Amino acid sequence: MTVTTELSATPDSVAPTITRVSPRAAVRQAGVMAYRVILNYRRSPQLLYDAILWPIAGPVLFANLFGIALAGSVRGYLPHMIPGVLVQIVLTAAVATGVHLCEDIQTGVFDRFVSMPVSRLAPVAGTLVAGMLRYVLSGGLVVSTGVAMGYRPEQPIGLLLAVLLVIYCTFAMSWVFATVGILVTKPSAVQGISVMILMTFTFASNAIIPPVAMPDWLRTFTEVNPVSHLVSAVRAAADTGAFTTDAIWSWGVSTAVMLVFAPATVRLIRSRN
Repeated sequence: MTVTTELSATPDSVAPTITRVSPRAAVRQAGVMAYRVILNYRRSPQLLYDAILWPIAGPVLFANLFGIALAGSVRGYLPHMIPGVLVQIVLTAAVATGVHLCEDIQTGVFDRFVSMPVSRLAPVAGTLVAGMLRYVLSGGLVVSTGVAMGYRPEQPIGLLLAVLLVIYCTFAMSWVFATVGILVTKPSAVQGISVMILMTFTFASNAIIPPVAMPDWLRTFTEVNPVSHLVSAVRAAADTGAFTTDAIWSWGVSTAVMLVFAPATVRLIRSRN
């Protein structure tokens, strides 16, 4: 005789519940995650040492290395150098974002966050928003150091607005480093890859040395380099107060970078589960 037994559904056979988060709740959760990172800075101030010391040492170093050779004097070189070093140093401050994200993933902190009923983007967005503290700190110190060395922008308000543009572009670039931080399994490797990318674009630009002093092949790359456009935008704003096509171009490219890498980051987060 055959006996048919009906088995009730077990918890394992039930589809997992997906928690939907409203945009307002997602923004609030990202703010909580950002506050967590800021508290980490407060507990471990050494995490901000690079964002404090290099913006002071960098302008002094570059001015004394290249000032006399390129402009005849250190002070005469400052109007060219300070906008370039500002862009270079603030962009470099974004590397820590990818490193911090990779550390959270490798220690399991990130996975605990995404297993909670919160937006999966909140841990990443919170880290990136908290990173803006580093950009503001670095940018302010570069300008302050330049002023202490004798730099006097013709249009201080224009320079201030240009600093905001640099911070916006750096925030966009931090999405690239966030993607690297998710893909790469070692924080040291994230830092190495990110620095390699930045070194290529910042040194092969008009930030430190005028393109006329470069060989033809390098000058060609420099002229289309997005960093060169951003540096030119900062110089124009500081000198004349005008926001040129370089500023518009920099804003547009940065926005495009976010439109590409923010969704890519979300897909990578979802693929981890």
